[in-house]
Amino acid sequence: MANPNIVNVATINGNSNFQNVSTTNTAIVTNAASSGKVYKVNVLNISNIDGVNDADITAYYVANVAASTNVSYALAKTITVPADSTLVLVDKNSSIYLREDAAIRLAASASGDLQAVCSWEEIS
Repeated sequence: MANPNIVNVATINGNSNFQNVSTTNTAIVTNAASSGKVYKVNVLNISNIDGVNDADITAYYVANVAASTNVSYALAKTITVPADSTLVLVDKNSSIYLREDAAIRLAASASGDLQAVCSWEEIS
């Protein structure tokens, strides 16, 4: 797992992904092993689309994905997102770099209640 030097950047591509968050720990963004890139995650928003019930979100930074050792570090652990509201987990002031062979994975306390939006820059 390399950590690409971003001093002499050749390309920066913007990306976004959207996810209906389930109770299964699922990646919203993954930087492949040996990609030669680093991802700068600028936005990770979690919205509760249930008009009545609160739901909890758990988010992990996961390293060593390809090796299947999946070393996980909690970005957010069972944080309650009230009904009809949005939680900002990552913004431009608290961005996160995803090195090669790393991912951000999400899990909810109830399927069908939470949706996630993630935007990042792919730097190479």
